[in-house]
Amino acid sequence: MSEDDILLGIALIVALATICQILAGKLRVPALILLLPVGFAAGALTDIIHPDQLIGEEFSALVSLSVAVILYDAGLGLDLRNLTGDTRAIVGRLLLFGVAFTFLAVCAIGPALFSMSLRVAAMVGMILVVSGPTVVGPLLQYVRPTDKVRRLLIWEGTLTDPIGAILGALVFHAIATTHQIDIGRGYQLGQFIISLAVGLAGGAVGVALLWLTLHVLRLGEALGTLAQLATVIAVSAVCDIVRDDTGLIAAIVTGMAAANIRGFDMPARRPFFETLVQLIIGLLFISISSSVAPASLTPVLLPTLVLVAVLVLVVRPLVAFVATIGKDMTRGERAFAGWMAPRGIVAASTAAAFAAPLVQLGLPGASKILPITFLVIVSTVVLYALTAGPVARLLRVARPNRTQPLLVGGAPWTIALGRALRSAGLEVQMWAGQKEERAHIEEAGIKLARGDLLATATNPRARIEGVNAVFLLTDDDDFNALASVLVEDNVEGPVYRVGPPHESHGAVAPYTGGAVLFGGALLRHVLADRYAQGARFVVQPASDPLPAGHETLFVVRVDGRLEPVDATQPVIPQPGDLVVLLSSAPG
Repeated sequence: MSEDDILLGIALIVALATICQILAGKLRVPALILLLPVGFAAGALTDIIHPDQLIGEEFSALVSLSVAVILYDAGLGLDLRNLTGDTRAIVGRLLLFGVAFTFLAVCAIGPALFSMSLRVAAMVGMILVVSGPTVVGPLLQYVRPTDKVRRLLIWEGTLTDPIGAILGALVFHAIATTHQIDIGRGYQLGQFIISLAVGLAGGAVGVALLWLTLHVLRLGEALGTLAQLATVIAVSAVCDIVRDDTGLIAAIVTGMAAANIRGFDMPARRPFFETLVQLIIGLLFISISSSVAPASLTPVLLPTLVLVAVLVLVVRPLVAFVATIGKDMTRGERAFAGWMAPRGIVAASTAAAFAAPLVQLGLPGASKILPITFLVIVSTVVLYALTAGPVARLLRVARPNRTQPLLVGGAPWTIALGRALRSAGLEVQMWAGQKEERAHIEEAGIKLARGDLLATATNPRARIEGVNAVFLLTDDDDFNALASVLVEDNVEGPVYRVGPPHESHGAVAPYTGGAVLFGGALLRHVLADRYAQGARFVVQPASDPLPAGHETLFVVRVDGRLEPVDATQPVIPQPGDLVVLLSSAPG
């Protein structure tokens, strides 16, 4: 391949990956739905984007390091404070039974379906045990299930990737070196424990390096991002050199530690790193899918659909049923957990890495590994993308559109506003810094948010659960301004702050952007003064006559959505809506 063809191929891969992800974002569908067929079509129509021709044998090593970066980023979103009690037990069961049942099912039916040896079927089975946050995350963001279900599936999808990759490497080496799978004498278990130990040791080294660069040296956002990327790649590469695929465990352990150990100076906003991860995902899927030959899909198409049906309709529901027995989950939550097991990037990368060597060994059916994996990924992603939303609504595990606001502040007028919003039918939480203020919140009968809720803003990938709107109403204008910047990326919904006085001498409040409640008239001190002078918050149907001397603050829609009045656009009440007013005449 000429230098011009290589340049054109790289440019085409980047362009296709970017276009697919932009379209997926606009269509609100997982990017894989577009990346896989587009990459496959591009590979069928041209030879210039095939990774074996662009990169050669080094493609597998590049894929391994790229997946490590993806899993490190996923690890940053795993908050150990949410992995307690039943959640921890269920995740552990999902991992154990998910790997075992999937592997055994493919081993049982694979040889007959695909006319392959048991050894190759075992390789396919271990490849297909993984799921992946790159697929599960976007699906759950679209479906918006309850926090409990979302937490379980995110943890399972993230942790099963490195486990499945290591087990896949062990099965591959067992096949390649002995032509048999030795599972009866504990050999493979011992090998897995050794791989796990190497990965954990690498993770410890990664954590130490990040502590040095982010906490001790206190690098800024740009250098801190560079240090994270270099650390993950270096540690993962060394681990993979010592033992295959252990770099994935090192990467995810490093990310989890950085997100959960206090003292890490993690950049709160990481646009470059997040953009890099999205680009890597797109490049990998385009490249891997382009290496699937169209002629290789026809012989395995119908058998693969049968395999997908078994995995979706039998194996996954059985795994979820066994994993949730005796646990505090509703029937709908258990059923939805049994309807979510898409395959993603690690399955594709593992298949791409192991298929070619097994073909060279001359094992019957080895050439079918990559097309089978490709079809399973496409089938499961499309199936769950089309059905997850309706299934979640049918099982009543999809969160309603109702706003779940968090009010931050403990002044008397703030607590009164919280009571008014609660009387409008909203699930209100409040948080305040002073002990006396928190006591007044509880006396008002309003749910007090846990103390570490806002601390998740320091975690660049953590998500504030149970909240989809934040209103910063404290007496500290600079706190409101800074918190609005930090929290907005961690909340699935809007973040507003109360306006500071025009004569405010705060360091940042008069200059920081962000959504300000109620326009430029009802500022913080004005609201406090009017409440002290007898004005009260009133909730009434929008169709009722408005009292004299009122100000409209919020409109609560029929479906429970809370729309605050601000200076950007008018909020017009509709029949059946409620309005929250600040009325000078007590209601």
